[in-house]
Amino acid sequence: MENLIYFTTAWLDPYLMLLTAIGTFAGIYVGAIPGLSVTMTVSILISFTFKWDVNDALALIAGIYVGGVYGGGRTAILLNIPGAPSAIATAFDGYPLAKKGLAGEAIGLTTVMSFIGGMVGVLTLAIAAPIISDFAIKFTSREYMLLGIIGVLLIGTLSGESFAKGAMAGALGVMIGMIGLDPMTAKARFTYGSINLMGGVPYIVAMIGFFGVTEALVQLDNLKLPYVKQKISKIIPNWSDVKKYFKLALKSAGLGTLIGALPGTGGDIAALIAYDQAKRTTKNPEVPFGSGAKEGIIAPETANNAAIGGAFIPMLTLGIPGDAVTAIIIGALYIHGLKPGPLLLIETPHLFWFIVGNLTLANIFLLIFGLTGVRIFTKIVECPKGILIPLIIVLSSIGAYAIQNNPIHIAWALGFGVFGYILKKYGFAVGPIILGVILGPMIDSNYRRVMMGADQNISQFFVDLVTNPISFVLVCFLLIMIGSQINFIRNKTLKFLR
Repeated sequence: MENLIYFTTAWLDPYLMLLTAIGTFAGIYVGAIPGLSVTMTVSILISFTFKWDVNDALALIAGIYVGGVYGGGRTAILLNIPGAPSAIATAFDGYPLAKKGLAGEAIGLTTVMSFIGGMVGVLTLAIAAPIISDFAIKFTSREYMLLGIIGVLLIGTLSGESFAKGAMAGALGVMIGMIGLDPMTAKARFTYGSINLMGGVPYIVAMIGFFGVTEALVQLDNLKLPYVKQKISKIIPNWSDVKKYFKLALKSAGLGTLIGALPGTGGDIAALIAYDQAKRTTKNPEVPFGSGAKEGIIAPETANNAAIGGAFIPMLTLGIPGDAVTAIIIGALYIHGLKPGPLLLIETPHLFWFIVGNLTLANIFLLIFGLTGVRIFTKIVECPKGILIPLIIVLSSIGAYAIQNNPIHIAWALGFGVFGYILKKYGFAVGPIILGVILGPMIDSNYRRVMMGADQNISQFFVDLVTNPISFVLVCFLLIMIGSQINFIRNKTLKFLR
């Protein structure tokens, strides 16, 4: 009964409901504008909401997250310009449908399927998270250290051009996360005598810089992207279509939830894999994939919204984010004095069920807002980048300053932005850096606890890792993950399996 009360907190509070609605509405439009990513928006938003009540902040963030993931598909269909990476696959068949005059129908169908996917993801979160949390209580410092390393390396395997670049970016993030005074010895680390670095680099500043400022600079290379005018006709989908593709939607939602629950993946990977599976398993589509097949928009749009609920599972149960947005939400929870992990569901069950209820409410608003305002929407997405990019820079600067009212944070955010831009030019992803900044202190502190338990004996340290069943499984997973990225081992394995 208590869980039901927590679940309906946002439903019964008009202010929380309004924040969720505003967040969802804003997320749809923010996510649809190329250059305004959900990750960037949430990173900037957190700096403005860190003094809010935690429920208020989470209500707004959850709405933007849900709406933003869906919103990227609108420009993919209308303009062949994905508003977010998770909508790349949607453009393959969405834009051909728009060229046939079926843009409104395509948007309506993806809205309904996104709602279904989102609800499946939230239901899975509600069922799976308590089970995983009960198991995770058995984790010790060894397991948390290994989980942190796996989290950083896993997102490295799925980001950028190579595993080596992803791992290097993650290690750089870990180093940034360790700047400041050592929590055990109080000795300065990586400060180079600077007083401003003694307190460390707030991860929100790093997030704003690497996501907000970097993305704004990247958009300078795409100032002249052409916009294609589209006519919007029918929007509400036929019930027969919903019924016909319902099985595909459920399969894609299950796949999206599963992929979203893997640390370091997210909606973009879920959407691409779901599209590939739909293409492989759909027999006799009305038109070939890539020419306007409805299956080609249903699969990715269902999967990327389902991945939202999946991404919350490792974040809330293990303290490891499922994607870049949940990495930022972890930062928000830490700001409010909360520590995501197995004890979160025991010590603050109201927060878990509030998140579940709030995500459910956001998906309902997604269905309502997604089926309205499409004609007006086509005008908003054409906001000139000459206005958009300076606005992003200004908001990023204000957000960085607002965290501690420290002007030096503005310089750090801008510096991280320029650095992130250079890294992207050379094929490095910034996602692993942010994950490293967040997980670095956890890896460091737990490693040192394990070493203290092993009496500073490195041999005993490794013996402890392989003699404990849970840590042994994690070590095996870590070795398999690294081995799968080494060409020699991968080629030999594939040859053996054949």
